[in-house]
Amino acid sequence: MATRKPAAAARPAGGGSKSRDRGTRGGRPEAGAAAARQQGNRPGSGRPGNGRPGTGQARSAGQAQRGRTAPVAVAAVDEPGPAGPPSWLQWTTWVLSLAGLGVSVYLTIVHYNTAVTLACPATSSINCEKVITSPQSVVFGIPVAVLGLAFYVFLAAANSPRAWRMAWPPIRWARVGSMVAGIVFVLYLIYTELFTIRAICLWCTSVHVITFVLFVLIVFSAAAGYGTAKAVTRA
Repeated sequence: MATRKPAAAARPAGGGSKSRDRGTRGGRPEAGAAAARQQGNRPGSGRPGNGRPGTGQARSAGQAQRGRTAPVAVAAVDEPGPAGPPSWLQWTTWVLSLAGLGVSVYLTIVHYNTAVTLACPATSSINCEKVITSPQSVVFGIPVAVLGLAFYVFLAAANSPRAWRMAWPPIRWARVGSMVAGIVFVLYLIYTELFTIRAICLWCTSVHVITFVLFVLIVFSAAAGYGTAKAVTRA
């Protein structure tokens, strides 16, 4: 009796066992391949995975972020204020100081040298000689003309353009203080001429006017802050 051979098992299309995915067993991914892909997907592994940066890229991004958000150090430093008032004010105060010095020198010479003729009219209301020879022309044993001479010697130096450009506080305060004292003394002299001596000295009046103008200019410069040091903020 003839025997029947068993029919060959039907092979799946694509070549049987070879149709299985390479690197898989029974359709499951091998453990080594899965671990490799998982290791590649971790950030900081040095290899890009799923678009995530590696260790070097993450570190660079962090440094750049810290650089943008780092606070800027700010310190207050002292810098000198304006070098001085405008040129016109410097020269105006200096010229006025020299003019006051010249008049003071002339009045001092006239006070000590009677041979010098005083160029001033002599009327009932204007009489320079009566004023400078009156008892009120000497204060605390010092002639008023000498006090005016010392006052304007100081102002000629303190109001020079070079002194104006100096930011040394003592010069600034000495200038302002001298002008305050000077204007008070001028008011006293004007009162004495009008109500005690009852005569006006034209030379003395010129000094009074110069002193008043200098007082206004110097007080204005002090209020404007010329010659002071100001704190500024610098990054």
